[in-house]
Amino acid sequence: MYFLLANLSLNDTGLVSTTVPKMLANIWIQNQVISYAGCLSQLYFLILFGVLEAFLLAVMAYDRYVAICHPLHYIMVMSPGLCVLLVSASWTMSGLCSLLHTLLMNSLSFCAEHKIPHFFCDINPLLRLSCTDPFINELVIFIIGGLTALVCVLCLMISYVHIFLTIRKIPSAQGKQKALSTCSSHLSVVSLYFGTSSCVYLSPPSTRSAAKGAVASVMYAAVTLSSTA
Repeated sequence: MYFLLANLSLNDTGLVSTTVPKMLANIWIQNQVISYAGCLSQLYFLILFGVLEAFLLAVMAYDRYVAICHPLHYIMVMSPGLCVLLVSASWTMSGLCSLLHTLLMNSLSFCAEHKIPHFFCDINPLLRLSCTDPFINELVIFIIGGLTALVCVLCLMISYVHIFLTIRKIPSAQGKQKALSTCSSHLSVVSLYFGTSSCVYLSPPSTRSAAKGAVASVMYAAVTLSSTA
């Protein structure tokens, strides 16, 4: 559990460091300019840490499932080797996903006004600035993002269904409360993170609003991470 929490904290620190310092600098010095390479770099790390957050939350749900439903086998099931394997797979998948989106973004042409209606270089505001048809980019976002969300949400749902069924069988109210307390913070972060990120990236382009997207992005990129801290 502490190994997973350490990786989640490292990921949260990376995601906050990708967006918040530049945002605060823009507010302080009133200079909201970012280079093309800097924008793509920020986009890469934003997607990397954002996708990794989803994978780590799913892995932590499985960890809670084993701890509550099979406590006597916890040490054997959640071995150091399995933890390293799950975290390494999460980092690898997140890196590949981020690289794919960044390369696709780099293939677009930006010949219109270069003013990003956002707090940082997020993928949807950049697509709106492109004078190239972003159909492939939007299709990849929908497919890759949808599959990632599906895998993580299924893992979360299956884990918590078993957890709640196990908690119902605990005879004492104190035991039920103790078991629920170990999951409450994780569930709140999961709800806030997946709710806001789904609104930002998986909603149809016709229903997207720049203002609402900016607020939702801040919610999952900063507020959610404050909750995990």
